[in-house]
Amino acid sequence: MTTPQTATTLHELVAHQAARRPQATALVWQGKTTSYATLNERITTVASVLAACGSIGDRVAVLAWNCPEFVELLYAVPASGRVLVPLNARLAPAELLYQLHQGEVSLLIGDRELLQPLTELPPALSIITLGQPYEDWLATTSPSSPPDIRDTDMAWILYTSGTTGRPKGAVLSHRSFMAGLASGAQGRPVRPDDIYLYPFPLFHVAAHNVFLQHQYGAAVVLLKSFDPASTLACCRDLKITSLSLAPTMIAMLLNHPEFVPEDLATVHTIGYGASSMPETLLRRVLAETNVGLSQGYGMTELSGSVAFLSDSDHRYALAQKPELLKSVGRPVANITIKVVDDNGVGCATGEAGEILVKAAQCMLRYWQQPEATAATLRGGWLHTGDIGRFDSDGYLYIVDRKKDMIISGGENIASREVEEVLRQHPAVSDVAVIGIPHPKWGEAVCAAVLLKQAVDSTSLERHCRQYLAAYKTPKQFVIVDTIPVNANGKIDKQQLRRQISSEIDSG
Repeated sequence: MTTPQTATTLHELVAHQAARRPQATALVWQGKTTSYATLNERITTVASVLAACGSIGDRVAVLAWNCPEFVELLYAVPASGRVLVPLNARLAPAELLYQLHQGEVSLLIGDRELLQPLTELPPALSIITLGQPYEDWLATTSPSSPPDIRDTDMAWILYTSGTTGRPKGAVLSHRSFMAGLASGAQGRPVRPDDIYLYPFPLFHVAAHNVFLQHQYGAAVVLLKSFDPASTLACCRDLKITSLSLAPTMIAMLLNHPEFVPEDLATVHTIGYGASSMPETLLRRVLAETNVGLSQGYGMTELSGSVAFLSDSDHRYALAQKPELLKSVGRPVANITIKVVDDNGVGCATGEAGEILVKAAQCMLRYWQQPEATAATLRGGWLHTGDIGRFDSDGYLYIVDRKKDMIISGGENIASREVEEVLRQHPAVSDVAVIGIPHPKWGEAVCAAVLLKQAVDSTSLERHCRQYLAAYKTPKQFVIVDTIPVNANGKIDKQQLRRQISSEIDSG
Protein backbone atom coordinates (compact mmCIF):
# COMPACT_ATOMS: atom_id res chain seq x y z
CA MET A 1 0.00 0.00 0.00
CA THR A 2 1.42 3.35 -1.07
CA THR A 3 1.54 5.96 1.66
CA PRO A 4 -0.53 8.98 0.58
CA GLN A 5 0.51 12.59 0.90
CA THR A 6 -0.39 13.99 4.27
CA ALA A 7 -3.86 15.51 4.33
CA THR A 8 -5.48 17.06 7.37
CA THR A 9 -8.87 17.96 5.85
CA LEU A 10 -11.26 15.98 3.69
CA HIS A 11 -11.01 18.03 0.49
CA GLU A 12 -7.21 17.76 0.57
CA LEU A 13 -7.58 14.04 -0.10
CA VAL A 14 -8.77 14.75 -3.64
CA ALA A 15 -6.57 17.82 -4.12
CA HIS A 16 -3.42 15.82 -3.38
CA GLN A 17 -4.38 13.08 -5.85
CA ALA A 18 -5.23 15.72 -8.47
CA ALA A 19 -1.70 17.11 -8.09
CA ARG A 20 -0.05 13.66 -8.23
CA ARG A 21 -2.17 11.79 -10.78
CA PRO A 22 -4.58 14.29 -12.38
CA GLN A 23 -5.87 11.94 -15.09
CA ALA A 24 -6.37 8.91 -12.83
CA THR A 25 -10.00 7.90 -12.39
CA ALA A 26 -11.61 9.15 -9.19
CA LEU A 27 -15.24 8.25 -9.88
CA VAL A 28 -17.25 6.04 -12.20
CA TRP A 29 -20.98 6.69 -12.52
CA GLN A 30 -23.25 4.97 -15.01
CA GLY A 31 -20.42 4.39 -17.45
CA LYS A 32 -18.96 7.90 -17.20
CA THR A 33 -15.55 8.41 -15.59
CA THR A 34 -14.40 11.49 -13.70
CA SER A 35 -10.69 12.14 -13.18
CA TYR A 36 -9.16 13.40 -9.96
CA ALA A 37 -8.39 16.70 -11.69
CA THR A 38 -12.01 17.17 -12.77
CA LEU A 39 -13.43 16.12 -9.40
CA ASN A 40 -11.09 18.53 -7.65
CA GLU A 41 -12.17 21.35 -9.98
CA ARG A 42 -15.82 20.66 -9.22
CA ILE A 43 -15.16 20.56 -5.47
CA THR A 44 -13.31 23.88 -5.67
CA THR A 45 -16.13 25.48 -7.67
CA VAL A 46 -18.88 24.28 -5.35
CA ALA A 47 -16.90 25.28 -2.24
CA SER A 48 -16.33 28.78 -3.65
CA VAL A 49 -20.03 29.23 -4.38
CA LEU A 50 -21.03 27.94 -0.95
CA ALA A 51 -18.51 30.31 0.65
CA ALA A 52 -20.50 33.18 -0.87
CA CYS A 53 -23.72 31.97 0.75
CA GLY A 54 -24.50 32.46 4.41
CA SER A 55 -21.87 32.24 7.10
CA ILE A 56 -19.08 29.98 8.29
CA GLY A 57 -20.51 27.11 10.31
CA ASP A 58 -23.91 27.13 8.56
CA ARG A 59 -25.49 23.72 8.11
CA VAL A 60 -26.04 22.54 4.53
CA ALA A 61 -28.24 19.45 4.15
CA VAL A 62 -28.27 17.05 1.22
CA LEU A 63 -31.34 14.92 0.50
CA ALA A 64 -30.51 12.73 -2.46
CA TRP A 65 -29.84 9.28 -3.72
CA ASN A 66 -26.29 8.46 -4.77
CA CYS A 67 -25.00 10.61 -7.62
CA PRO A 68 -21.76 12.43 -8.56
CA GLU A 69 -23.09 15.73 -7.18
CA PHE A 70 -23.53 14.09 -3.78
CA VAL A 71 -19.88 12.99 -3.84
CA GLU A 72 -18.63 16.50 -4.62
CA LEU A 73 -20.82 17.92 -1.84
CA LEU A 74 -19.31 15.47 0.66
CA TYR A 75 -16.06 17.35 0.17
CA ALA A 76 -17.15 20.82 -0.92
CA VAL A 77 -19.48 21.68 1.94
CA PRO A 78 -16.80 21.19 4.65
CA ALA A 79 -14.22 22.85 2.35
CA SER A 80 -16.40 25.98 2.30
CA GLY A 81 -16.40 26.20 6.09
CA ARG A 82 -19.98 24.96 6.23
CA VAL A 83 -21.18 21.74 7.87
CA LEU A 84 -22.68 18.93 5.81
CA VAL A 85 -25.90 17.30 7.08
CA PRO A 86 -26.55 14.19 4.95
CA LEU A 87 -30.23 13.24 5.26
CA ASN A 88 -31.45 9.67 5.02
CA ALA A 89 -33.55 9.59 1.85
CA ARG A 90 -35.57 6.68 3.22
CA LEU A 91 -37.05 8.68 6.10
CA ALA A 92 -40.63 9.86 6.30
CA PRO A 93 -41.24 13.63 5.79
CA ALA A 94 -41.89 14.15 9.51
CA GLU A 95 -38.53 12.59 10.36
CA LEU A 96 -36.71 14.73 7.80
CA LEU A 97 -38.40 17.89 9.03
CA TYR A 98 -37.31 17.14 12.59
CA GLN A 99 -33.67 16.91 11.48
CA LEU A 100 -33.89 20.08 9.37
CA HIS A 101 -35.30 21.99 12.35
CA GLN A 102 -33.07 20.41 15.00
CA GLY A 103 -29.96 20.90 12.86
CA GLU A 104 -30.93 24.53 12.12
CA VAL A 105 -30.21 23.90 8.45
CA SER A 106 -30.01 27.01 6.27
CA LEU A 107 -29.59 25.41 2.83
CA LEU A 108 -31.08 22.17 1.49
CA ILE A 109 -29.85 20.60 -1.77
CA GLY A 110 -31.76 17.61 -3.02
CA ASP A 111 -33.52 15.46 -5.59
CA ARG A 112 -36.78 16.93 -6.85
CA GLU A 113 -38.86 13.83 -6.03
CA LEU A 114 -37.47 13.68 -2.47
CA LEU A 115 -38.08 17.38 -1.84
CA GLN A 116 -41.70 17.45 -3.06
CA PRO A 117 -43.31 15.72 -0.02
CA LEU A 118 -41.70 18.14 2.44
CA THR A 119 -44.03 20.77 3.86
CA GLU A 120 -43.79 23.12 6.84
CA LEU A 121 -40.15 23.77 6.09
CA PRO A 122 -38.18 26.19 8.26
CA PRO A 123 -38.96 29.71 6.96
CA ALA A 124 -35.31 30.70 6.53
CA LEU A 125 -34.41 27.53 4.61
CA SER A 126 -33.16 27.95 1.03
CA ILE A 127 -33.65 25.04 -1.37
CA ILE A 128 -31.73 24.08 -4.49
CA THR A 129 -32.85 21.19 -6.67
CA LEU A 130 -30.21 18.94 -8.18
CA GLY A 131 -29.99 18.93 -11.96
CA GLN A 132 -30.16 22.09 -14.02
CA PRO A 133 -31.18 24.37 -11.09
CA TYR A 134 -28.06 23.23 -9.22
CA GLU A 135 -25.84 23.87 -12.27
CA ASP A 136 -27.44 27.28 -12.83
CA TRP A 137 -26.80 28.16 -9.19
CA LEU A 138 -23.13 27.27 -9.57
CA ALA A 139 -22.87 29.24 -12.81
CA THR A 140 -24.64 32.42 -11.69
CA THR A 141 -23.48 32.83 -8.07
CA SER A 142 -20.42 35.03 -7.64
CA PRO A 143 -17.82 32.85 -5.92
CA SER A 144 -15.95 33.76 -2.76
CA SER A 145 -12.70 32.46 -1.33
CA PRO A 146 -13.34 29.68 1.19
CA PRO A 147 -11.90 30.27 4.67
CA ASP A 148 -8.86 28.48 6.00
CA ILE A 149 -10.04 25.13 7.32
CA ARG A 150 -8.61 23.56 10.46
CA ASP A 151 -8.73 19.87 11.17
CA THR A 152 -10.68 20.57 14.36
CA ASP A 153 -13.51 22.26 12.44
CA MET A 154 -16.86 20.53 12.10
CA ALA A 155 -17.23 18.64 8.83
CA TRP A 156 -20.49 16.71 9.13
CA ILE A 157 -23.49 16.36 11.40
CA LEU A 158 -24.72 12.82 10.86
CA TYR A 159 -27.96 11.78 12.51
CA THR A 160 -27.86 8.42 14.18
CA SER A 161 -30.70 6.32 15.58
CA GLY A 162 -30.25 6.17 19.34
CA THR A 163 -31.99 4.23 22.06
CA THR A 164 -33.95 7.21 23.34
CA GLY A 165 -36.23 7.70 20.34
CA ARG A 166 -35.32 10.89 18.50
CA PRO A 167 -32.16 10.71 16.36
CA LYS A 168 -29.09 12.55 17.63
CA GLY A 169 -26.77 14.55 15.37
CA ALA A 170 -23.20 13.29 15.79
CA VAL A 171 -20.77 16.12 15.05
CA LEU A 172 -17.77 14.77 13.14
CA SER A 173 -14.69 16.90 12.48
CA HIS A 174 -12.08 16.71 9.75
CA ARG A 175 -9.70 15.31 12.37
CA SER A 176 -12.11 12.55 13.44
CA PHE A 177 -12.69 11.51 9.85
CA MET A 178 -8.96 11.49 9.08
CA ALA A 179 -8.30 9.39 12.18
CA GLY A 180 -11.07 7.05 11.08
CA LEU A 181 -9.36 6.68 7.70
CA ALA A 182 -6.09 5.78 9.42
CA SER A 183 -7.93 2.98 11.21
CA GLY A 184 -9.66 1.89 8.03
CA ALA A 185 -6.37 1.66 6.16
CA GLN A 186 -5.08 -0.77 8.78
CA GLY A 187 -8.17 -2.95 8.58
CA ARG A 188 -8.67 -2.81 4.82
CA PRO A 189 -5.52 -1.70 2.97
CA VAL A 190 -6.10 0.17 -0.30
CA ARG A 191 -3.96 0.05 -3.44
CA PRO A 192 -3.82 2.96 -5.94
CA ASP A 193 -4.87 0.57 -8.72
CA ASP A 194 -7.95 -0.64 -6.82
CA ILE A 195 -11.38 -0.29 -8.40
CA TYR A 196 -13.77 -0.06 -5.47
CA LEU A 197 -17.53 -0.53 -5.70
CA TYR A 198 -19.66 1.49 -3.28
CA PRO A 199 -23.30 0.31 -3.12
CA PHE A 200 -24.37 1.89 0.18
CA PRO A 201 -26.16 5.26 0.45
CA LEU A 202 -23.81 8.23 0.71
CA PHE A 203 -25.88 9.58 3.61
CA HIS A 204 -24.44 6.82 5.87
CA VAL A 205 -21.18 6.97 7.77
CA ALA A 206 -20.16 4.14 5.40
CA ALA A 207 -19.29 6.97 2.98
CA HIS A 208 -15.97 7.18 4.83
CA ASN A 209 -15.00 4.26 2.56
CA VAL A 210 -15.16 6.66 -0.41
CA PHE A 211 -12.76 8.99 1.39
CA LEU A 212 -10.46 6.04 2.12
CA GLN A 213 -10.26 5.07 -1.55
CA HIS A 214 -9.56 8.64 -2.62
CA GLN A 215 -6.87 9.00 0.02
CA TYR A 216 -4.87 6.33 -1.81
CA GLY A 217 -5.82 7.28 -5.37
CA ALA A 218 -8.15 4.37 -6.10
CA ALA A 219 -11.20 4.58 -8.37
CA VAL A 220 -14.69 4.54 -6.83
CA VAL A 221 -17.55 3.00 -8.80
CA LEU A 222 -20.78 4.46 -7.47
CA LEU A 223 -24.16 2.72 -7.65
CA LYS A 224 -27.42 4.60 -7.17
CA SER A 225 -28.47 1.83 -4.80
CA PHE A 226 -27.69 -1.82 -4.17
CA ASP A 227 -29.09 -4.35 -6.60
CA PRO A 228 -27.67 -7.89 -6.89
CA ALA A 229 -27.79 -8.04 -10.69
CA SER A 230 -26.20 -4.58 -11.15
CA THR A 231 -23.54 -5.32 -8.56
CA LEU A 232 -22.56 -8.59 -10.22
CA ALA A 233 -22.50 -6.90 -13.62
CA CYS A 234 -20.23 -4.13 -12.31
CA CYS A 235 -17.88 -6.62 -10.68
CA ARG A 236 -17.63 -8.56 -13.92
CA ASP A 237 -17.54 -5.74 -16.49
CA LEU A 238 -15.48 -3.16 -14.58
CA LYS A 239 -13.14 -5.68 -12.94
CA ILE A 240 -13.95 -4.53 -9.42
CA THR A 241 -11.18 -5.35 -6.94
CA SER A 242 -12.90 -4.46 -3.64
CA LEU A 243 -16.30 -3.50 -2.34
CA SER A 244 -18.33 -3.05 0.84
CA LEU A 245 -21.44 -5.11 1.55
CA ALA A 246 -23.60 -6.24 4.44
CA PRO A 247 -23.76 -10.02 4.97
CA THR A 248 -27.34 -10.01 3.68
CA MET A 249 -26.10 -8.40 0.46
CA ILE A 250 -23.37 -11.03 0.05
CA ALA A 251 -26.00 -13.75 0.41
CA MET A 252 -28.16 -12.03 -2.21
CA LEU A 253 -25.24 -12.04 -4.66
CA LEU A 254 -24.49 -15.72 -4.17
CA ASN A 255 -28.18 -16.62 -4.37
CA HIS A 256 -28.84 -14.64 -7.53
CA PRO A 257 -29.93 -17.00 -10.32
CA GLU A 258 -27.34 -15.57 -12.73
CA PHE A 259 -24.42 -15.70 -10.28
CA VAL A 260 -21.28 -17.51 -11.41
CA PRO A 261 -17.99 -17.44 -9.46
CA GLU A 262 -16.29 -15.72 -12.39
CA ASP A 263 -18.34 -12.59 -11.61
CA LEU A 264 -16.08 -12.02 -8.58
CA ALA A 265 -12.85 -13.20 -10.20
CA THR A 266 -11.09 -9.84 -9.81
CA VAL A 267 -12.38 -9.07 -6.29
CA HIS A 268 -9.71 -9.49 -3.61
CA THR A 269 -11.67 -8.11 -0.63
CA ILE A 270 -15.23 -7.61 0.52
CA GLY A 271 -15.54 -5.49 3.63
CA TYR A 272 -18.63 -5.90 5.76
CA GLY A 273 -20.12 -4.76 9.04
CA ALA A 274 -23.40 -4.13 10.89
CA SER A 275 -23.81 -7.84 11.67
CA SER A 276 -21.68 -10.96 11.95
CA MET A 277 -21.05 -13.37 9.11
CA PRO A 278 -23.00 -16.64 9.39
CA GLU A 279 -20.65 -19.63 9.20
CA THR A 280 -22.66 -21.21 6.40
CA LEU A 281 -22.35 -18.05 4.30
CA LEU A 282 -18.63 -17.75 5.01
CA ARG A 283 -18.07 -21.33 3.89
CA ARG A 284 -19.92 -20.60 0.66
CA VAL A 285 -17.86 -17.48 -0.04
CA LEU A 286 -14.55 -19.28 0.52
CA ALA A 287 -15.65 -22.41 -1.32
CA GLU A 288 -17.12 -20.70 -4.38
CA THR A 289 -14.82 -17.65 -4.76
CA ASN A 290 -11.29 -16.42 -4.07
CA VAL A 291 -12.59 -13.35 -2.22
CA GLY A 292 -11.13 -12.31 1.13
CA LEU A 293 -13.41 -10.99 3.86
CA SER A 294 -12.85 -8.23 6.42
CA GLN A 295 -15.34 -7.27 9.13
CA GLY A 296 -15.27 -3.86 10.77
CA TYR A 297 -16.75 -2.76 14.09
CA GLY A 298 -17.65 0.88 14.46
CA MET A 299 -20.49 3.37 14.54
CA THR A 300 -21.42 6.85 13.41
CA GLU A 301 -19.99 8.42 16.58
CA LEU A 302 -16.60 6.85 15.71
CA SER A 303 -16.36 8.20 12.14
CA GLY A 304 -15.88 4.62 10.96
CA SER A 305 -14.47 1.43 12.45
CA VAL A 306 -12.09 0.81 15.35
CA ALA A 307 -11.65 -2.98 15.21
CA PHE A 308 -11.37 -5.46 12.36
CA LEU A 309 -11.63 -9.20 11.82
CA SER A 310 -9.16 -9.77 8.98
CA ASP A 311 -9.28 -12.19 6.07
CA SER A 312 -6.71 -14.40 7.77
CA ASP A 313 -8.86 -14.35 10.93
CA HIS A 314 -11.83 -15.58 8.90
CA ARG A 315 -9.85 -18.41 7.37
CA TYR A 316 -8.34 -19.40 10.72
CA ALA A 317 -11.82 -19.43 12.24
CA LEU A 318 -13.08 -21.71 9.52
CA ALA A 319 -10.15 -24.08 9.83
CA GLN A 320 -9.66 -24.23 13.59
CA LYS A 321 -11.73 -21.82 15.66
CA PRO A 322 -15.32 -21.33 14.41
CA GLU A 323 -16.33 -19.36 17.51
CA LEU A 324 -14.04 -16.57 16.25
CA LEU A 325 -16.66 -15.81 13.61
CA LYS A 326 -18.74 -14.27 16.39
CA SER A 327 -15.96 -11.77 17.05
CA VAL A 328 -15.68 -8.32 15.48
CA GLY A 329 -11.89 -8.58 15.53
CA ARG A 330 -9.12 -6.76 17.36
CA PRO A 331 -8.62 -3.02 17.87
CA VAL A 332 -6.27 -1.36 15.41
CA ALA A 333 -3.22 0.69 16.45
CA ASN A 334 -3.86 4.01 18.22
CA ILE A 335 -7.27 2.82 19.40
CA THR A 336 -7.96 1.98 23.03
CA ILE A 337 -10.98 -0.16 23.82
CA LYS A 338 -11.95 -1.37 27.27
CA VAL A 339 -14.88 -3.25 28.72
CA VAL A 340 -16.26 -2.07 32.06
CA ASP A 341 -18.96 -3.10 34.51
CA ASP A 342 -21.82 -0.90 35.76
CA ASN A 343 -19.43 0.80 38.19
CA GLY A 344 -16.89 1.65 35.51
CA VAL A 345 -14.44 -1.01 36.69
CA GLY A 346 -12.59 -2.92 33.99
CA CYS A 347 -13.89 -6.41 33.32
CA ALA A 348 -11.69 -9.49 33.39
CA THR A 349 -10.99 -11.44 30.21
CA GLY A 350 -14.17 -13.20 29.12
CA GLU A 351 -16.39 -11.06 31.33
CA ALA A 352 -19.06 -8.95 29.61
CA GLY A 353 -19.51 -5.22 30.13
CA GLU A 354 -20.05 -1.98 28.26
CA ILE A 355 -17.57 -1.22 25.45
CA LEU A 356 -15.74 2.10 25.85
CA VAL A 357 -13.51 3.64 23.19
CA LYS A 358 -10.78 6.28 23.41
CA ALA A 359 -9.64 7.47 19.99
CA ALA A 360 -9.03 10.58 17.92
CA GLN A 361 -11.83 9.49 15.62
CA CYS A 362 -14.51 9.98 18.28
CA MET A 363 -17.16 12.57 17.50
CA LEU A 364 -16.92 16.04 18.99
CA ARG A 365 -20.42 15.97 20.51
CA TYR A 366 -24.09 15.61 19.71
CA TRP A 367 -25.50 18.72 18.06
CA GLN A 368 -27.43 20.89 20.54
CA GLN A 369 -27.84 17.97 22.97
CA PRO A 370 -25.48 18.58 25.90
CA GLU A 371 -27.09 16.01 28.18
CA ALA A 372 -26.79 13.23 25.58
CA THR A 373 -23.21 14.33 24.90
CA ALA A 374 -22.31 14.22 28.59
CA ALA A 375 -23.84 10.76 28.91
CA THR A 376 -21.90 9.38 25.94
CA LEU A 377 -18.55 11.19 26.31
CA ARG A 378 -17.47 10.70 29.91
CA GLY A 379 -13.97 10.82 31.33
CA GLY A 380 -12.36 10.92 27.89
CA TRP A 381 -14.13 7.74 26.75
CA LEU A 382 -16.95 7.23 24.27
CA HIS A 383 -19.53 4.96 25.89
CA THR A 384 -20.87 2.89 23.02
CA GLY A 385 -23.81 1.32 24.84
CA ASP A 386 -22.75 -2.01 23.31
CA ILE A 387 -22.12 -4.94 25.61
CA GLY A 388 -19.01 -6.96 24.78
CA ARG A 389 -16.13 -9.02 26.07
CA PHE A 390 -12.52 -9.73 25.15
CA ASP A 391 -11.05 -13.21 24.82
CA SER A 392 -7.52 -14.16 25.87
CA ASP A 393 -6.18 -13.36 22.37
CA GLY A 394 -7.53 -9.82 22.39
CA TYR A 395 -10.52 -10.42 20.12
CA LEU A 396 -13.62 -8.39 20.89
CA TYR A 397 -17.06 -10.01 20.94
CA ILE A 398 -20.38 -8.15 20.92
CA VAL A 399 -22.63 -9.83 23.45
CA ASP A 400 -25.58 -7.58 22.78
CA ARG A 401 -26.21 -4.59 20.59
CA LYS A 402 -27.27 -1.25 21.98
CA LYS A 403 -30.20 -1.70 24.29
CA ASP A 404 -33.43 -2.06 22.38
CA MET A 405 -31.72 -1.38 19.02
CA ILE A 406 -32.99 -3.33 16.04
CA ILE A 407 -30.64 -3.82 13.08
CA SER A 408 -32.53 -4.67 9.91
CA GLY A 409 -30.61 -4.92 6.65
CA GLY A 410 -27.80 -2.85 8.15
CA GLU A 411 -30.15 -0.04 9.25
CA ASN A 412 -30.33 0.93 12.93
CA ILE A 413 -33.89 1.26 14.21
CA ALA A 414 -34.61 2.63 17.69
CA SER A 415 -37.48 0.63 19.15
CA ARG A 416 -38.61 3.52 21.35
CA GLU A 417 -39.10 5.75 18.31
CA VAL A 418 -41.47 3.19 16.79
CA GLU A 419 -43.23 2.73 20.14
CA GLU A 420 -43.85 6.45 20.49
CA VAL A 421 -45.52 6.55 17.09
CA LEU A 422 -47.74 3.55 17.83
CA ARG A 423 -48.82 5.00 21.18
CA GLN A 424 -50.36 7.90 19.28
CA HIS A 425 -52.91 5.53 17.71
CA PRO A 426 -56.24 5.87 19.56
CA ALA A 427 -56.72 2.09 19.79
CA VAL A 428 -53.34 1.41 21.39
CA SER A 429 -53.04 1.19 25.18
CA ASP A 430 -49.38 0.19 25.32
CA VAL A 431 -46.77 -1.27 23.01
CA ALA A 432 -43.30 -2.80 23.05
CA VAL A 433 -41.20 -3.12 19.91
CA ILE A 434 -38.52 -5.77 19.41
CA GLY A 435 -36.51 -7.29 16.60
CA ILE A 436 -37.33 -10.81 15.49
CA PRO A 437 -35.11 -13.01 13.29
CA HIS A 438 -35.58 -12.52 9.55
CA PRO A 439 -33.95 -14.78 6.93
CA LYS A 440 -33.06 -11.91 4.57
CA TRP A 441 -32.60 -8.78 6.69
CA GLY A 442 -31.22 -10.29 9.89
CA GLU A 443 -33.96 -8.74 12.00
CA ALA A 444 -37.45 -7.41 11.33
CA VAL A 445 -39.42 -4.96 13.43
CA CYS A 446 -42.18 -6.59 15.48
CA ALA A 447 -44.67 -4.72 17.67
CA ALA A 448 -46.38 -6.35 20.64
CA VAL A 449 -49.55 -4.28 21.07
CA LEU A 450 -51.92 -3.99 24.01
CA LEU A 451 -55.23 -2.62 22.75
CA LYS A 452 -57.95 -0.39 24.19
CA GLN A 453 -60.30 -1.29 21.37
CA ALA A 454 -60.29 -3.61 18.38
CA VAL A 455 -58.16 -2.63 15.40
CA ASP A 456 -56.54 -4.54 12.57
CA SER A 457 -52.86 -4.60 11.65
CA THR A 458 -53.52 -2.76 8.39
CA SER A 459 -54.73 0.26 10.32
CA LEU A 460 -51.68 0.15 12.60
CA GLU A 461 -49.32 -0.16 9.65
CA ARG A 462 -51.00 2.73 7.83
CA HIS A 463 -50.63 4.87 10.95
CA CYS A 464 -46.92 4.05 11.24
CA ARG A 465 -46.20 4.86 7.61
CA GLN A 466 -47.43 8.40 8.14
CA TYR A 467 -44.58 9.07 10.56
CA LEU A 468 -41.91 6.46 9.93
CA ALA A 469 -39.74 5.22 7.09
CA ALA A 470 -40.91 1.95 5.55
CA TYR A 471 -37.99 0.01 7.02
CA LYS A 472 -38.91 1.20 10.54
CA THR A 473 -42.57 0.26 10.18
CA PRO A 474 -43.28 -3.05 11.96
CA LYS A 475 -43.47 -6.06 9.66
CA GLN A 476 -45.54 -7.89 12.24
CA PHE A 477 -48.08 -6.82 14.83
CA VAL A 478 -48.81 -9.24 17.67
CA ILE A 479 -51.83 -8.46 19.85
CA VAL A 480 -51.04 -9.38 23.49
CA ASP A 481 -53.00 -9.45 26.74
CA THR A 482 -50.04 -8.27 28.84
CA ILE A 483 -46.57 -6.84 28.29
CA PRO A 484 -44.05 -8.40 30.69
CA VAL A 485 -42.11 -6.15 33.07
CA ASN A 486 -39.11 -6.84 35.29
CA ALA A 487 -38.57 -6.15 38.97
CA ASN A 488 -37.80 -2.50 38.22
CA GLY A 489 -41.09 -2.05 36.43
CA LYS A 490 -39.40 -1.77 33.04
CA ILE A 491 -40.56 -3.77 30.04
CA ASP A 492 -38.73 -7.10 30.04
CA LYS A 493 -37.86 -7.37 26.38
CA GLN A 494 -35.93 -10.61 26.78
CA GLN A 495 -39.05 -12.22 28.18
CA LEU A 496 -41.12 -10.57 25.48
CA ARG A 497 -38.87 -12.00 22.77
CA ARG A 498 -39.33 -15.47 24.20
CA GLN A 499 -43.08 -14.91 24.41
CA ILE A 500 -43.34 -13.63 20.83
CA SER A 501 -41.07 -16.37 19.53
CA SER A 502 -43.30 -18.98 21.17
CA GLU A 503 -46.44 -17.45 19.70
CA ILE A 504 -44.90 -17.27 16.23
CA ASP A 505 -43.68 -20.88 16.42
CA SER A 506 -47.09 -22.13 17.59
CA GLY A 507 -49.10 -19.98 15.26
